[in-house]
Formats: sequence, structure tokens, C-alpha cells
Amino acid sequence: MTVLQRLFSFNGGVKPAYNKEASTGLPIAMAPMPAQLVIPLHQSIGGTPRPLVAAGEYVLKGQRIGGADGDVSSAVHASTSGTVVAVEMRLMPHTSGLSARCVVIQPDGREEWIPRQPFDYRGATPEQTRDYLRDAGVVGLGGAVFPSYLKINPGKSGKLDTLVLNGAECEPFITCDDVLMRERAASILKGALIMREMLGAARVLIGIEDNKPQAIAAMEAAARAANEEAGHPAMQVVAVPTRYPAGGAKQLIRVLTGIEVPHGKRSTDYGVQCFNVATAYAIYEAIALGQPLISRIVTVAGNVARARNYEVLFGTPMRDLVDLCDPRPDSDRVIMGGPMMGLLMPADSVPVVKAANCVLVGSPKLFPAPPPEMPCIRCGECAKACPADLQPFELYWFSRARIFGKAQEYHLFDCIECGCCAYVCPSHIPLVDYYRFAKSEIWARETQKEAADVARERYEFRLLREERDKQEKAAKLAARTVAARATAAAALAAAEKPVITAADVAKKALITAALERARAQKAGVRQENTGNLTPGQQAEIAAIEARRAEIREMAKPHLRQDD
Repeated sequence: MTVLQRLFSFNGGVKPAYNKEASTGLPIAMAPMPAQLVIPLHQSIGGTPRPLVAAGEYVLKGQRIGGADGDVSSAVHASTSGTVVAVEMRLMPHTSGLSARCVVIQPDGREEWIPRQPFDYRGATPEQTRDYLRDAGVVGLGGAVFPSYLKINPGKSGKLDTLVLNGAECEPFITCDDVLMRERAASILKGALIMREMLGAARVLIGIEDNKPQAIAAMEAAARAANEEAGHPAMQVVAVPTRYPAGGAKQLIRVLTGIEVPHGKRSTDYGVQCFNVATAYAIYEAIALGQPLISRIVTVAGNVARARNYEVLFGTPMRDLVDLCDPRPDSDRVIMGGPMMGLLMPADSVPVVKAANCVLVGSPKLFPAPPPEMPCIRCGECAKACPADLQPFELYWFSRARIFGKAQEYHLFDCIECGCCAYVCPSHIPLVDYYRFAKSEIWARETQKEAADVARERYEFRLLREERDKQEKAAKLAARTVAARATAAAALAAAEKPVITAADVAKKALITAALERARAQKAGVRQENTGNLTPGQQAEIAAIEARRAEIREMAKPHLRQDD
């Protein structure tokens, strides 16, 4: 049943003119097929998907044409069947007017789908289911376009207390979620049940602003049916007060549960996770029907004769949607999103992407030029209106003075850029523009720092490698020197040792044989006439023996050398 009373409140917020009635009078219509689809590969937060097709290829409706690249990325698919005309840089739907890589498809009119079948998430592991949703291209359709497979994670605890479905849709002119809940409530809640099982959530709270009575009634009826089928009241529709920006995730969590998620923390740390109702519908189509995300509901409103919601294939030029609603002659701009947080488009030819919940046509009368900016008078009205409990005037001063470190100390990145501060500023200061400037400068400096760190690490590694190579070369040279010295010493020792030839051996053998014969002859000769020698004869014999001894002594060195 609907909770009629307000559970909790959040600080700040404003109540602008909502201008929602014009686009809710007719049911959702299917936008006609354009002559050509220009599908950007980068349609979500994170890395740019890598192209999987090339010019000239034929693709089927729902075929993956961009593969997820990196930990934070989501796939992109062909919105219809046809021929890839080009994979090239085209103008992106962003205020910067920059281009990005797109896949250009020429439709063949047959709308031939890829084979589709349900995904058995109960029989798959949580990692396999998350990978499936990543490859199905499902992202948050409330505007943040954060890859949904990363959010369907209960964290360390393995389960959550509360799953919050965001149907607040608080920004003026936008009604795509409103009509989606009116017409497809049962499918939304089927997607919510899938998410509830994956997150292990005990209950599901559907927050809808009380200015959407038909959506509340449709969701209540679907919730009753889902609760009866499940056998317990797990789902509850809660009507929340209409106040911008009640559709902010932290603001809606605070309203429904009373939990205030501190700066720098995640809601899952407190047992809560929040998804947009359109995201729940996309998850239902991906899991139950096997259909990737190739289209979304888009509100076309503003300075047009017939505002309406259309289901639009991604890649359809915004000009085609505007023409369907008869723009008035004084139309001078196209905004993607609402007047508070929307982005001015560089041209009406840019394509519809996953973040495009509204195509708002503007004119000087509808959106007159802002008054000239005046000095800040520190009235504090911006702080009173800030739903994130920040101090916008301090952020303004630090952003304007380029003191980005102090801006970060005042939680610059917790600013949700809702525009409440600028809306109430009596000095007409475009505060959000200053915050966006400061954020972009900080991101640019962080990118430069990361690049410098990488370059420094590469330089230090190169020096280390060169030093290592130098040491290795020195070690090899020392080893070669030692080896060369050892070889030279061996060669020198071999050179100093006399070489004994065969002739030397033969000569030695002859000398030895002669000496042996001489010794034998000497031993065999018997001396005669040795008796009765005169002293002169004895002296002569002694002299002869002395000469023989001298000759023998002279012959000894030669014998040793031959040995």
C-alpha cells in the first residue's frame, strides 16, 4: 500500500514550475526509423568500448558493435539491422561540441533480430550474471549512465536491507519515467524482483513523487500482484513530497529510509542500493527476454506544439524527434535533459544516447537570457537550498580563485550539480558552471599528474635497465678477461715445456745403449800388467782416470736434459 505520510526530509531543495502536463496526455509512441543511425561507442561512464564491426559489414538488430573495455565500461549494440556505413568520428551530444567514434548504420528496414533467449540468472553465478548485464549494455537510465552490473553487487555482507526504486522524476518537463510506470509497471517490478534476488535485499521501496497519481496507482497494483505471487509484502510504493531534487539518489534514500549517506561513502555501506525505474525495466528485458539495451523512452517537450514521450532507438538524430512534435518558429536551441541539469546541444543533428531522458526545445521566451552576473553578497540562500548540505558560496569563491585544493576540502565532488543554488541566487551567479569548471580542471590536472607519473616511472625504469645492462656487460667482460688470462697462462706453460720429438727419444736411446755397453765392457775387462807399476806409470794411470771422471761429469747434464 502507499505510504501517505512523509517519512523523512532532506535539506534544501526548491519548487520550480514543473511543466509536466503537456507530455503526459498521450501514450508512449514508437519513434519512426531514421534514414541513418549514428551510434556513439561511448554512452556510459567509464572507458570507451572497442569497435567490433567495420565499414561494409552487415549487422543484426541487437548485435554487439562495441565491446566493454576496462573495469568500468558497458557494451553498445546495433539499434536495427542494416549495413555499417562507417566507423568514424561524429559530433557527440555534449555541450563541448567534441566528436567521438561512432558506428554509422544504414537500416535495411527488415528489423531482423539476433537470436534471443532468457538468461538463467538463478543457475548462473553472480559474476556470470553481472558479465551478462555488462555485455547487454544495461546502464543507469536516470541520467548518470553508470554501468548497472557494477551496482548489482551486495558488497562484503552478501546482502542488503533495502532496494530503492527511484520513480521520483523531479526535474521539470521530464515525464519519461512517469509514463513508463503508468504503462509498464508489471515489467518494472519484475526487473526489481530480479535485482532483489541478486542483491539479497529484504525489501523493495518504490519512491514516487506525489504529483504522479496515475503512476502511483499503476505501481501499487503491480506491487500488490507481485507481493501476492511472492507470498510476502516485499514491495512497497511510497509517495514522497514533490520537491526538487527529490530524485537524487542520496536524497531519496534519506526520504525513504532516514539513512543519510555521508560524504565519500556508498549507500551499500549502509545496506541500501538505488536504481531508476527505467533501469529496472531494462534489466527485465535483458534477463527475461534476452534483449540488450537498444532504445529508451524519451520526453520531447518545451517549445513544441505537441509534447510527447517516444520510445527511441539509440542513434536517432534529435532533429527527427523535434520534427515529430512540431517545433515553434522561434525555437533556438535543443537541450538534452531538463532545464536544471540539462546540457545544451551543439546541433540538433546529434544522436539520442542512453543518457537522453529528454529532448527539450528552447526559445528566448521559454528560457530568457539570464540577468548579468553580480558580486556575491554572502546571503547564504544557496546554502539553505543545497540538498547535499554543502556551502556553495565557499565553493564558488575557491573555484573562481582557482584554489582547487580548498574547493575539494569543501567537498566539491559531492555537488550533484542540481542547480538549486543558482536557482535561488539573488546575484544571478551561474554557480554550477563554476563548479563544473573546477571539477574539469581538477580532473585535467589529475590526468596530467598520472601521465607525468607514468612518464617518470618509465624514465626511472629505463635508467634502472641501462644500469643493469651496464653491470651485466661489465660482469661479462670481467668473466671474459679472467678466461682469457687463464688461457694465456696455460699456453705460456705449454710453450715453456720442451718438446720431445721422436729423434730426441732415439738419440737418448742410443746414448743410453752406448753407456750401457761401455759400462759392460768396463766391467768385463780384466786389467793386466797392473802390478809392479812404476810411480810414473801409476801417475799416468791416475791422470787418465781423472780425465775419464771429468768427461763423465761433463756428460751428466746432457743425460738429465734428455731424460
